[in-house]
Amino acid sequence: MPSDIIQLDTLFNNRMPLIAGPCAVESEAVCMEVAEELVRIGKALNIPVVFKASYKKANRTAASSFTGIGDDTALRVLEKVKATFSIPVLTDVHAEEEIAATAEVVDIIQIPAFLCRQTELIQAAAKTGKPVNIKKGQFASAAAMSQAVEKVKAMGNHQVMLTERGTFFGYEDLVVDMRNIPLMKNIGVPVIYDATHSVQQPGKGGTFTGGFREMILPLCDAAMAAGADGIFIETHPDPSQALSDAATMLPLHQLRSFSERMLKWWEWRKSLTNESHL
Repeated sequence: MPSDIIQLDTLFNNRMPLIAGPCAVESEAVCMEVAEELVRIGKALNIPVVFKASYKKANRTAASSFTGIGDDTALRVLEKVKATFSIPVLTDVHAEEEIAATAEVVDIIQIPAFLCRQTELIQAAAKTGKPVNIKKGQFASAAAMSQAVEKVKAMGNHQVMLTERGTFFGYEDLVVDMRNIPLMKNIGVPVIYDATHSVQQPGKGGTFTGGFREMILPLCDAAMAAGADGIFIETHPDPSQALSDAATMLPLHQLRSFSERMLKWWEWRKSLTNESHL
């Protein structure tokens, strides 16, 4: 495996990883502001941080929804974030033809929840040798994710992690089954909890996705107690002005106190179990 590819165990180094950023690359200014605060938090709390943002939004509620500022432009923004702050970057891919250009920029390739069964997409991402984060589909069981993991490993890439982000509950709501966290950990890979997509109400807003931002904290408390290895959270300087997922992103000014709380859970659980997280 090439030496410039980040190793998950080295990146996380037995500390609680925080993966955070805006839902989408909506502007360079927003991404740089969020990344600067994320790095500040990482240094203050001595935790590994990863900047996330979708360089394009392929899965949208309505045809009129914001999809991006242009693929190449958005990738250049992620490239600037990485170079300016020396921080690992994560983004998602939606088709095989996107992977080559994306892999040149980002450190972790993410498979969206709706695409967690797409064998060729997963295998193409795995072939880059870079870590692959697979989000558990809203329709999928924890047990089914073992096959997604094997699709990565079959390509000779053992750098894979899973993310819990809720399960469909009727037509316009999600619930989080915390049993999924220890069940997926039994597969033998790190399991991250997605704090903000888990509180979505898909299609509830008619032409946009609604959600319960106030449920972020209690569900994260539960997820950390259940054994989550780290947190994935979307954050924005002013969520009300965000171009996607405005209802569920955490205000940036709350990210520090949120991270401190999650770290306390992680350290408490580690003190009880003395478990190895990766």
